[in-house]
Amino acid sequence: MERPDSTLIVPAIKAGRDPWIGLRRYTDARIALGRAGGSQRTDSVLDFRLSHARARDAVMAVFDLEGVATRLGEAGFATHRIITGVTDKTTYLARPDLGRRLADTSRAELASLAPAWGPRDLVILVSDGLAAQAAERHAVETVTRLAGHLSAAGWTLYPILLVPFGRVKLQDEVGELLGARHALMLLGERPGLGTPDSLGAYLTHQPCASCSDADRNCVSNIRPEGLPPVVAARKLAHLLIESARLGVSGVALKDTEAAGGIGI
Repeated sequence: MERPDSTLIVPAIKAGRDPWIGLRRYTDARIALGRAGGSQRTDSVLDFRLSHARARDAVMAVFDLEGVATRLGEAGFATHRIITGVTDKTTYLARPDLGRRLADTSRAELASLAPAWGPRDLVILVSDGLAAQAAERHAVETVTRLAGHLSAAGWTLYPILLVPFGRVKLQDEVGELLGARHALMLLGERPGLGTPDSLGAYLTHQPCASCSDADRNCVSNIRPEGLPPVVAARKLAHLLIESARLGVSGVALKDTEAAGGIGI
């Protein structure tokens, strides 16, 4: 039997590299890792462990609420701090239900502030969620740019509410207490192995206790390497303005934004 011509062997395989390696320039996903015999290569294993450690650190990181408040203040926004029924990270991870409800003190405080603030178009909440650095790095720019779009459209905003240990559904209770037409929650998303600082944005029209996830729209992966804050703010403004025009949100609200941008 003749031996196969060695020149026909794919060069990438001959060199011990994965033949898909050229595709890595199109994605951050873990593809074309290669192998050493029947095992993963050492550099791939070490990279995976490092990314996993970064994701765990992102979940457990302490929220720099003071820093976010200072930067929002420098950008010209009034802020107000509220709390949920959660007081520490361990409880936050074990009891998601407590992060969905205001603490009694904050509930009473917002109820007393509502008449003075009066009905407005949008209440924005900023929380650490499952990745504090996402809120610290991207929330201020997202809020600033979004407010610029909405201000041009005549919208009124409540003071920005800063809340550690918040969950998405908290926006429903807060929005209903204040009588807001819309509620928007910005918080850190659950980290992926390559995305420890991804910010999520959730909006609801006519927020109330009976709202479910089907009544919400989500814009996710807000970060420079994903959906940059400047683009996310335009997208959120478009969705909010369409939501107000149609009187709906969630599955009833479709993203009709043209690829070139929104007309505001």
